[in-house]
Amino acid sequence: MPIGPITMFAIYLTVWWTVLFAVLPLGMTQEDRERPTDGAQWGAPVNPNLKKKFITTTWVSAIVWAVIMLVIWTGVMPLPTF
Repeated sequence: MPIGPITMFAIYLTVWWTVLFAVLPLGMTQEDRERPTDGAQWGAPVNPNLKKKFITTTWVSAIVWAVIMLVIWTGVMPLPTF
């Protein structure tokens, strides 16, 4: 095994955060809204669907992580030896 489980988890965590920031703006609309009266910001979405976005982020990250692990294990992208 070219890398250990802690490194594999760190790679997954990095991929997860990167995918999260790519998924967050999906499904947001710029519609005309009336002035918020409860102290909310103008740009805050009415329904952000965070649970759905976290689930989407998790499975997309798992696929991307699996591809990265496959590339490392097949030797297409060899890791340097220290």
